[in-house]
Amino acid sequence: MKPSFLKKEILKEPDKADSIKAWFWTEKGLYLLDQRKLPLEEKYIFCDNLNKIRTAIKEMVVRGAPAIGICSAIGFVIEFKNFLSSLKSEEILIHKVEEEIGKISNLLVTARPTAINLSWAVSRMRKISLNFLEKFKEKINKSELKQLEELLEKEALKIWKEDIEANLAIADYGKDILPEGGILTHCNTGALATGGYGTALGIIRKFYEKNKKIKIFVDETRPFLQGARLTAWELYKLKIPYTLISDNAAGFLMKKGEISAVIVGADRIAKNGDTANKIGTYSLAVLAKFHNIPFYVAAPSSTFDLSIEKGEKIPIEIRPSKEVLTCHKSKIAPSKAKAYNIAFDITPNELISAIITEKGIIYPPYEENIPKFITP
Repeated sequence: MKPSFLKKEILKEPDKADSIKAWFWTEKGLYLLDQRKLPLEEKYIFCDNLNKIRTAIKEMVVRGAPAIGICSAIGFVIEFKNFLSSLKSEEILIHKVEEEIGKISNLLVTARPTAINLSWAVSRMRKISLNFLEKFKEKINKSELKQLEELLEKEALKIWKEDIEANLAIADYGKDILPEGGILTHCNTGALATGGYGTALGIIRKFYEKNKKIKIFVDETRPFLQGARLTAWELYKLKIPYTLISDNAAGFLMKKGEISAVIVGADRIAKNGDTANKIGTYSLAVLAKFHNIPFYVAAPSSTFDLSIEKGEKIPIEIRPSKEVLTCHKSKIAPSKAKAYNIAFDITPNELISAIITEKGIIYPPYEENIPKFITP
């Protein structure tokens, strides 16, 4: 549903757009739901240039690997449109356009380092641009650049649509793999973190439709509280019952037999199946292994990085210490306290029971089976 301030604007969005939306794209720009304010306030931040979108990604106004990828593609379109509007002459040298494309690409891919979807999406946009420019020699005119802008917009919408379709397919595959009983999820992997519907949370949504007797456990996911603030908010909006737990309650609940499976998302998956995800994922995987509980990862094929052999090669983002030293802007530590805010950890492939993708469910051995589903 559109916010009231967007009633007169025409939305740019693909078919099957979800009821829960992390952004609205119009001719004016991108309206991002500020996920830092949820669940207490539904506030939108307007972004009409690359710097604003890059800052929004970096400061987690929008977050989640697939969502970051889609918004980077939209940001590419918006900034290219701004570049086109700034041109004073009817013709421009090709190398100047290529320089602008390079600048846009570099600024976007450096916004956050761990999620592969960001660089994957930007790479697609850059490829569209450079392939189009190959047809010209030294110069290009404005009307021809307008054609490129239209191609870029179509590609951004295609990336968005593909993610929604991938999420729906992931949910269909995953709904039959979860056992009855308590299902624990970590961080936020729903519509807020994707183009719509969700990965791990999408599977939970579909599984709940099939079996309403399941019990959903949502852990807080310190320090940014994506579970408590975002996953809980989504489930509330969807009228799906859930129970919120503190992060360090998971092990005891497993021991008591209250958790039957753990399902999480991913920000990057190496060629051997090692998976980078929100900090705390590795701990849950170890606990699940000890208690003989299946541990599942749900992610689209765009999250796989086959150029990286093992998880130890995945770059890990270190975020500002204030996120650990505060909780919703309130200080929770002494004024001179220091904090080490590791945003992601790596779960080794031997702790993962299966990886659920839009192309099917991948089981161990991952080194052998991932290439059967995921192509470079």
